[in-house]
Amino acid sequence: MLEVTGLGHAYGGHRVLQGMDLRVGEGKLVTIVGPSGCGKSTMLRCIAGLMAPSEGKVVLNGAPIDGVPDDLAVVFQDYSRSLMPWLTVRDNVGLPLRRRGLGRSERRARAAEALESVGLKDAAGKFPWQLSGGMQQRVSIARALAYRPSLMLMDEPFGSVDAQTREDLEDLVLQVHRSQGVTILLVTHDIDESVYLGDRVVVLARDPGRIRAELPVGLPADRDQIATRSDPEFVRLRAEVGRLVRGAAGNGAADGTAGTGGTGGTGERVGAAPHSGARGTVKG
Repeated sequence: MLEVTGLGHAYGGHRVLQGMDLRVGEGKLVTIVGPSGCGKSTMLRCIAGLMAPSEGKVVLNGAPIDGVPDDLAVVFQDYSRSLMPWLTVRDNVGLPLRRRGLGRSERRARAAEALESVGLKDAAGKFPWQLSGGMQQRVSIARALAYRPSLMLMDEPFGSVDAQTREDLEDLVLQVHRSQGVTILLVTHDIDESVYLGDRVVVLARDPGRIRAELPVGLPADRDQIATRSDPEFVRLRAEVGRLVRGAAGNGAADGTAGTGGTGGTGERVGAAPHSGARGTVKG
């Protein structure tokens, strides 16, 4: 599906990414988390073909990425800038389908199907400015789904909504992932979110940005905001990812050692620490 090999990028003399290797299998949901300034968004833009990396290559479905691929969709954090305020919700969702060469009736049918899948069937005739922030982001997700991509990239998609709406949108992503089988690569600064959503968590280090560890998530596929977050395995993984992100796991993890899901890539096992109830977010 997706293969990233030796990815590196520099802005002028400042190197932000170095030696990144990543594989994402078909139908998987992989989350990427790391401290501010580790190059998460730059990495995603390179994968999306929105910018050319300084070195390395990105291959999607066997074809090298040179420009934005036809079978890829991106959901950005700032939904207010990605939706056209003069178009109805239905027409916003159907807009990218013109690139597919679809006629008006098929575009409307796909838009209706996608809106129903995100719970916005009755909002098709409204305009974005008539919807709440959470509903607008649902429209952005519906637009990506209507395009029927083989890979969906999500760049901190819930960073601009309140906590309750964020949880609702997390569950929506899990729902559409299960029902439609779309492959998803999601960037987040929220440690809890990376564990709750992912089949695998990729932790980045910074200066320059590189992969510190990859941790498999051994949680049931059916997840619940209350029960899953109380699961000892969730608590253990949350603590492990938090230690890695904050650089508390030791030098071995910083060398790009892949975690085993139990050792944090350093040989030291993380115990099931009590869950505070507060979401872990990456700052600074």
